[in-house]
Amino acid sequence: MPRIALVAGATGLVGQLLVQRLLASGAYDRIKLLARRALSIDDARIENVIGDYSDLGTLGKSLQADDVFCCLGTTLKKAGSRAAFERVDYQMVVDLARAAHAQGAKQFLVVSAAGTAEHSPSFYSRVKAHMERDVSAVGYDAVHIVRPALLIGAREESRPAEKISQMIMPLFNPLLIGSMKKYRSVRGEDVADALLQLARRETRGVHIHHLPLGG
Repeated sequence: MPRIALVAGATGLVGQLLVQRLLASGAYDRIKLLARRALSIDDARIENVIGDYSDLGTLGKSLQADDVFCCLGTTLKKAGSRAAFERVDYQMVVDLARAAHAQGAKQFLVVSAAGTAEHSPSFYSRVKAHMERDVSAVGYDAVHIVRPALLIGAREESRPAEKISQMIMPLFNPLLIGSMKKYRSVRGEDVADALLQLARRETRGVHIHHLPLGG
């Protein structure tokens, strides 16, 4: 049967790489890209779904898909305030999960972050934990939560501090072993590959993954 993927956050580092892999895999007959503006990708399988994340309910059947890939995320600095950060990394993600599930989606795959914990002293980690909790409760057949640490890769936007971290952190990767291995920096390509691999697994329930998968 024809399969449909819905991708949110297709303009970001992981989202762009994921779309490339979804197209190359041939696993989906249609790939819907949810965004505020149309993305220029020359492939007949691509369908732009234009909408506002604050009012996803109005998109109705446009959100119909088998698998939903959520690569939404920002930083506290870019968001400008805690409330704005929470709106992107919690509210937009949870609203998407609920709206797509209401249209029949069976599987939800989302990029979260390493170190996520509801009682963490870090506001960032608490928001991610609340997102994971509420997405997991929506009722999908399968939820895959991927928790990468620092992402390595070129972004369209300028993040000077992150660029410095990307240069330094890989040097520490060999020192992060055992339970600390999950905090190793990871390439955006590896996160995208993991999302596609997980989508192809015939599993049910909620699953949390650190990278590398099975590592």
